[in-house]
Amino acid sequence: MKILVLNCGSSSIKYALYDMTNQSVITSGGIEKIGLPDSFIKMKVNGEKVQIDRPIEEHTAGVQFIFEVLTTGDYAVLKSLDELDAVGHRMVHGGEKFNKSAILTPEIMEVFEACNDLAPLHNPANIKGVNAVKALLPEIKQVGVFDTAFHQTMPDYAYMYALPHELYEKYGVRRYGFHGTSHRYVSQRVCEFLGIDPEKSRIITCHIGNGASIAAVKYGKCVDTSMGLTPLEGLVMGTRSGDIDAGAVTFIMDKLNLDTKGMSNLLNKQSGLAGISELSSDFRDILAGIANGNEKARLAKDMYFYRIKKYIGQYAAAMGGVDVILFTGGAGENQWEVRSETTSGLEFMGIKIDNEKNQACRATEAVISADDSQVKVCVIPTDEELMIALDTQALAG
Repeated sequence: MKILVLNCGSSSIKYALYDMTNQSVITSGGIEKIGLPDSFIKMKVNGEKVQIDRPIEEHTAGVQFIFEVLTTGDYAVLKSLDELDAVGHRMVHGGEKFNKSAILTPEIMEVFEACNDLAPLHNPANIKGVNAVKALLPEIKQVGVFDTAFHQTMPDYAYMYALPHELYEKYGVRRYGFHGTSHRYVSQRVCEFLGIDPEKSRIITCHIGNGASIAAVKYGKCVDTSMGLTPLEGLVMGTRSGDIDAGAVTFIMDKLNLDTKGMSNLLNKQSGLAGISELSSDFRDILAGIANGNEKARLAKDMYFYRIKKYIGQYAAAMGGVDVILFTGGAGENQWEVRSETTSGLEFMGIKIDNEKNQACRATEAVISADDSQVKVCVIPTDEELMIALDTQALAG
């Protein structure tokens, strides 16, 4: 079975083609700068990286270009589109409507479109991708895998805000959480890797990248997560503030004479590591700045680590203990300092890192805790695309 996985953003389309007989990636790539004259496709075929420049005006033309590259020319990997069995889509915000993946029927798409208010940048782009495939391959089965679905098992006392209840009833104001496909994949994969029963395990999953979130997974179900109504809540991120006193928001709006769009831009795009350090949103640049004696970079690092550590403690408390802590995402998989600093001082919880194992691990599955650590600490590289492909296979196969 061959499955195409699509992740459609507002100006980009990422894709991966899977052979599900052995769950291998045949080819992958992405189109960037859709709608601009300098748009292009980057792809990886047989280990070779290739870029082809072409103006792509909108998403249907983008999907058409991907289909063309897959089936014709020097980098073709399919004889025809008839070899495609199904298409799986990353769908960002399913609200309360979706607690699992679904075949994308017209009825399902109508329900998903009703969630557009909750993700006005992402959901419409997801819909464009689905419609583009339908226009080009009207008979093929399409499956939606929702970022928010995994977190729908949170209890009401964890997902509700202490606001007037009518805001939830009228507008759906509550905590939804994101990165759900990643948290689901790694929480399942770590149990396979360690040979433990997920229904008897309390796991804290730390997805640490430019966007970052943590989830508490108790006995196979998510019971809490750090992101909220939007992906702004929670950890200090590359350019996002994470948790902030709402009173500080209104105070800043008054002082800077900002409207809601201006304040949203400040919190989402000018804050986090970049805002504190006044240097960069990239953790590698922060470390380089510290090496050069940059005090603001040092502060950014300390705040970043402290927030992660605090959430680990909170979620251990919420679950009545923890059996496994895992790190994933760009920084979580590749930066040993992130793993070391966010778990240091937690020995009282039975957490003990093996420094040699930790520093040797980079983007590979590994146990990095000491042999006598009561809590297993692991690195599990995420694979959201494979999770989407597996769900698509299960529903469309």
